[in-house]
Amino acid sequence: MIKVLSIDGGGIRGIIPALILEEIENRTHKPISTLFNLITGTSTGGIISLALVKPSKNGSPEYKAGDIVKLYENEGSKIFSRDLWHTVTSIDNLLEEKYTNSGIANVLSHYFGDTLLSSSLTEVIIPSYEIELRSPWFFKSKKAREKDKDSDFFMRDVARATSAAPTYFEPISIKAYGGNTYFSFIDGGVFANNPSMCAYVEAKSMYKRDDILVVSLGVGEHTRPISYKNAKDWGLAMWAKPILGVVFDGVSSTVDYQLKELLPKINGLNRYYRFQSRLDIGSDEMDNTSKSNINALKLLAHDIINENKDSLDALTKQLTEI
Repeated sequence: MIKVLSIDGGGIRGIIPALILEEIENRTHKPISTLFNLITGTSTGGIISLALVKPSKNGSPEYKAGDIVKLYENEGSKIFSRDLWHTVTSIDNLLEEKYTNSGIANVLSHYFGDTLLSSSLTEVIIPSYEIELRSPWFFKSKKAREKDKDSDFFMRDVARATSAAPTYFEPISIKAYGGNTYFSFIDGGVFANNPSMCAYVEAKSMYKRDDILVVSLGVGEHTRPISYKNAKDWGLAMWAKPILGVVFDGVSSTVDYQLKELLPKINGLNRYYRFQSRLDIGSDEMDNTSKSNINALKLLAHDIINENKDSLDALTKQLTEI
């Protein structure tokens, strides 16, 4: 089967799929990049995806899934950092984005350096949204290798483009490696926070086959209700942040429903796995990098792993079959 991995967006909650991927690597004794034909991720999922396919100097994967877990633990507070001056001048996120670019830019530069999308060890497709063209955009490793001057980008820029969540970070303007045109991007989650369907369609187009296995990893579902009593009087300022969560959750759940219908079992074999859980513990905020919240998210990930042992056994077998 053609094997596809998809990872949702969700900020610091990306530690959940990172831990599930670490479990898969421990079970298979193989790096994730060798287990899948196509990997996709949006926002924090895009950062994970790119890290998994970044080559080292000797051509092997630079990072294991466990390294990405450590990225969230060690670098989360740097990514979501702001100084007092920015807090004051932005009137605490009312007039400007909540965080400056420096923190996330420095972290991504450290982890990705000058590595190009075209050097990806496995095919990747990373969604973003081009605000000047007013169009969805997909960064594709396959297209980057075709030497289209507007298709190959530094991985650090692709990671930044897919994770430029409105109200959290400002949009990013970048140009392709060797190109002259600048493009302006915001978070791909505005249209594909769960990019599983995008990857499924890409796989069908790329490989011209129907025997496709999709593994989709969530970052935890919101559980906090938006009460009618409060929301009925909200205006633009009050809806700005909640509506982002509504869009992200709505997109993810819709895609999950669609793929369940499109990819039923055949001859007892799964063609679609979705590992997801409600955020009954841990914060649903994308930027809560407190030690207590990270520990809670790790506990949730381990709960998902323990509650899905049979599914992980079946998946491991399918991923390692020749």
